[in-house]
Amino acid sequence: MKRKILKHTLIGLLSLIVLFCLLMATPRMIGILFPKKSPVGYHFMFADYIALGVGLEKLIDMTPDIPDEIEEIKNIEYKNINGKSLQLDILRPKNAEAPLPLLVFIHGGGWQGGQRSDYLVYLVAFAKKGYMTATVSYRLLKDSQYPACAEDITDAMHWFFDNGNTYGYDSDRIAVIGGSAGAHLALLAAYGWEKPQTEGDTIIAAGNNRRIKAVVDIYGPVDLTTGYARTHPLVTSFLARSYEETPEIYTQASPIHYLDKDDPPTMILHGTSDDLVPVSQSVLLKEHLDSLGVPGVLYCLPLWPHTMDVVQRVNDFCQKKMDEFFREYVVKKLTDSIIIIN
Repeated sequence: MKRKILKHTLIGLLSLIVLFCLLMATPRMIGILFPKKSPVGYHFMFADYIALGVGLEKLIDMTPDIPDEIEEIKNIEYKNINGKSLQLDILRPKNAEAPLPLLVFIHGGGWQGGQRSDYLVYLVAFAKKGYMTATVSYRLLKDSQYPACAEDITDAMHWFFDNGNTYGYDSDRIAVIGGSAGAHLALLAAYGWEKPQTEGDTIIAAGNNRRIKAVVDIYGPVDLTTGYARTHPLVTSFLARSYEETPEIYTQASPIHYLDKDDPPTMILHGTSDDLVPVSQSVLLKEHLDSLGVPGVLYCLPLWPHTMDVVQRVNDFCQKKMDEFFREYVVKKLTDSIIIIN
């Protein structure tokens, strides 16, 4: 009797192991069978770690070498506020003859962490494709709360508009890309966020008309007035006020609040298993874009969590779709109005 019970137990365990292995292998099998479809993930974080551990997936190289054909210009100060130097880096192909389109990447980190080198994988890859790329630092929560970082990104964008001739890019063909909190800041800049009037701490000149050609939102929050955001510790720390105390600040800090029919084409990438920024935020943005007639595309990547693009297979897909998007809306010299930052 004991042997029979042990036999059934072992068979049951073996069946579970086989079933688990099949489930773990399914995302890669789907990727092989349907290579043009969005890559499928594993839903649970522990499953993601297992997939990485056993070699089903691999992480991107966060510190790729700069190829010989790419020039890196580091630590360019675009703004100094209260003695704090805010800087950016630029990568440009050495053999470029005509002014190139510029892609500006904004790192994430919950408005309290991260660094501009975090997106080096994108900077190098797109510079090799013939774009000029840049990445920007901004004030984090340890330096100052909202609206400091939004002011910094807005000022950085105006710096880019002013310095195309100096660095060899086309100021009429600039796109901005961000991930997570960086996507939130990219959308604010692209959709026309207006900062409070101040003196002595900005390079923005009144009356300048500046146009952003396109924006890419990688799993970023867009509406901070929704239920998920009102009590989220990252959001309440970022805004330094409760929603009940000052709901207008939550509206003011929400990119979707500024969206109108003249805003730039928008691409959105989001994992459906994201438990930090729910995919409903991206669905909401796409619905608003559609209602206004603004060109927009949303890729919901099945069963992937937040920061999904650190996985090579996801990053490859994101780069492919971004390149297609940029070729349609940034590389071409479009004459129609996109967005004006005041």
